[in-house]
Amino acid sequence: MRPTKADAALKAGEKPEGLRLSAVEIIAGALSLVWLAAAALFFLILPTETEGGGFDTMGFVMTLLAVFLPIAVIWVAAIAMRSARIVREESRRLQAAIDAMRQTYVADRQARGAGGMDPTVEKKLNEIAKAAQKTETALATFTSARPAQAATRLAPAPKPEPGDDQPTLALGTSAEDMTPPIQRSDLVRALNFPDTQDDEVGFAALRRALKDHSARQLIQASQDVLTLLSQDGIYMDDLRPDRARPEFWRRFARGERGKAVAALGGVRDRSSLALTAGRMREDTIFRDAAHHFLRKFDQMLESFEPEASDEDIAALAETRTARAFMLLGRVTGAFD
Repeated sequence: MRPTKADAALKAGEKPEGLRLSAVEIIAGALSLVWLAAAALFFLILPTETEGGGFDTMGFVMTLLAVFLPIAVIWVAAIAMRSARIVREESRRLQAAIDAMRQTYVADRQARGAGGMDPTVEKKLNEIAKAAQKTETALATFTSARPAQAATRLAPAPKPEPGDDQPTLALGTSAEDMTPPIQRSDLVRALNFPDTQDDEVGFAALRRALKDHSARQLIQASQDVLTLLSQDGIYMDDLRPDRARPEFWRRFARGERGKAVAALGGVRDRSSLALTAGRMREDTIFRDAAHHFLRKFDQMLESFEPEASDEDIAALAETRTARAFMLLGRVTGAFD
């Protein structure tokens, strides 16, 4: 295999075997020898006599310190200078290796861009596309067709005359208008989506929510965003955002922005934030889907909050849809 620039840089940066003496060690050794010679000359030529002829222990200890302490200081300084030199050399070798690896990586990316996509990446993208298609098919099973809106609004039905026992039905009433409002518990359960294909409770709540026009729009927008995020390996189950008190959700629903609702941006996963921010800048389809989802969630929260209890809002905040809202809201600066 032909060696790359990174391999050459790493080999050049390898530490050679064997002990190498630098100028610092040589100077330290020379100074030590000079000091020992001077000390020996001092004690041999100019001996000192102790009074009484006894052995002076304190004097002997002080003599040893006077002889060997300067040598110890010399070698401590030499070792410190050697360590600093080694650190500088290692830093230079590491920087050279990183630069070479970066150049190799850029060249490899350019070559792949010119010659085609990596087969492993292409295979992974195909698997993600198939999974997304299966999810859309499963969701479409429970999605009813949206009725076409009438081109003109029909006139209201005339009031029944007195004595007419048969009631008159208003014309232009669609099935959606006659559908009772969705329960808050069903909406919260539907926004979390079924956990598995055997989650009968989740699918039942999803079917009931899809009968509501506003809820269906939000669910479809959420499903689109979650599918796009999964293409980058971002899954809501992996996020663990900081929990915000229900009062912050109420403030946001009532139109407050800025620091008053900053607690809603509790997603701290740096990789997910970076990938989402990059996707928002580069992918117009993802950006449009994200803004559409944020608008629909904001509209839902505005109508959901007045009659919802703190427990309902706390349950809503734990759904996958709410986590996607917190992630996208922080990336777009909705909580700043």
